Amino acid sequence: MTGLDRFNRALRGLAMGVSLVALVACTNMVGSGVSVTETGNRPAPVVVPSGTDPDDAVIGRREHPRIIASYGGVYSDRKAEVMLARIVGRLLAAADQPNTQFTVTILDTPEVNAFALPGGYVYVTRGILALASDTSELAAVLAHEIAHVTLRHARARTNRVRTTEIVDRVVTGIFGADTSTDQTANRSRMSLAAFSQQQELEADREGVRIAGRAGYDPHAAARFLGAMGRFARFTAGEAEQGGDFLSSHPSTPDRIQKAIESAREIGAPGSGETDRAGYMAAIEGLNFGDNPDEGAIVGRRFIQPARKFTFTVPEGYTLQTSGNAVVGVAGDGEAVRFDSAEVPASMALADYLKSGWIAGLRSDSVVTERQNGVEMATGVATTAQWSFRVSVVRFEGQVYRFIFAAKADSQRFARGAEETLRSFRASTGNDLAQIRPLSVRIVTAGPGDTADSLARRMANLTRGPELFYILNNLYPGDRVEPGARYKIVGID
Repeated sequence: MTGLDRFNRALRGLAMGVSLVALVACTNMVGSGVSVTETGNRPAPVVVPSGTDPDDAVIGRREHPRIIASYGGVYSDRKAEVMLARIVGRLLAAADQPNTQFTVTILDTPEVNAFALPGGYVYVTRGILALASDTSELAAVLAHEIAHVTLRHARARTNRVRTTEIVDRVVTGIFGADTSTDQTANRSRMSLAAFSQQQELEADREGVRIAGRAGYDPHAAARFLGAMGRFARFTAGEAEQGGDFLSSHPSTPDRIQKAIESAREIGAPGSGETDRAGYMAAIEGLNFGDNPDEGAIVGRRFIQPARKFTFTVPEGYTLQTSGNAVVGVAGDGEAVRFDSAEVPASMALADYLKSGWIAGLRSDSVVTERQNGVEMATGVATTAQWSFRVSVVRFEGQVYRFIFAAKADSQRFARGAEETLRSFRASTGNDLAQIRPLSVRIVTAGPGDTADSLARRMANLTRGPELFYILNNLYPGDRVEPGARYKIVGID
């Protein structure tokens, strides 16, 4: 169990409990009348697939703007949008759903995720576009989700969710019963309920058949499952994967083997289209990693350029964005979570701390102060196995929260939490100049290149060479094909 996993368990013990709305997981897709949500976050047109339950259409229309807001908005990339529309059109025809309409939205998040809302709203993240290596792999993801629709899994899952309380494992960590004043809980309440293992295997089989009938390489599904597994291991302990495509679609060896067996029924590897060159051209320039507008991590510092603040965590902590929060872990014994909350301007920060959203808070420990011109309040909370230092700050009218957790309270732990709080301040031009956005670049292998020589082009990034191998489904020592195109991540 990683330090982050233990922290999430600790936060669940701190929480008072929260009721969240669950939606249908995965990527449901159908329709040759495929539209792609365009830039500027303009509302997608209302589309209702034939045979859709009226309740599904209501759910989709209601939750679509919340999904957009929860995942950082719409990502605009015309080349990728055109590619998606073409793939979906072919898959829908192969699934005998040529007249059904769906709207495909690219979400501006690095999470590796693909899912849909009832009523015809389909989402892929730029994270999943970066991980796939050719058109057939992206088609495999989308075909899997079309299969969920044609097999009626979404309807069965929706019926079950309506009678079951689904609690998002990240949000549950800290938020109490009153979510009306909690911005992060509101943004994250769209926890996507996973399909059952049997439903996933059924969708795997049917998705391979759909992709094969559409002319794509049927073995792409197994390749991408393997890539997802490698990426999940790469990010383990660094980012919370709750609710995303990796956690709801586990890449077990047995599942990969079953996908291979289904593909062999259609043809041998290479029997279908992969269009690697076309895919690389479509994703060239794709933003990679966190959206700098949502905040950037520079060493132990977090810089928020849009809201113009920054803070630094103690030495030994590794920071990572996690959904709508920033999470830091120091070994297995300490962690911190930073997020925001909706608190009325008329409510004092001390009163907010005492309002019941924290279990085990010692009311007599709550103190208020001002640091760097910022209003702050801090308190101590304890559960059976963990100690917490919880602080809230009000900056430019918005309230932000720091939750430090340790297995045992100590002067060092308290000092680290205090130093972090005191470091919170308005950002300067020098702070903002340290933010360096990343993007996917496509390079052509030369006659003397190897996987290792190409991987070294990412040596300026933390664990960059390791990431190169995963993004290109290669291993150290592998040969590369001269003239072939490969993905690297570079600083813009």
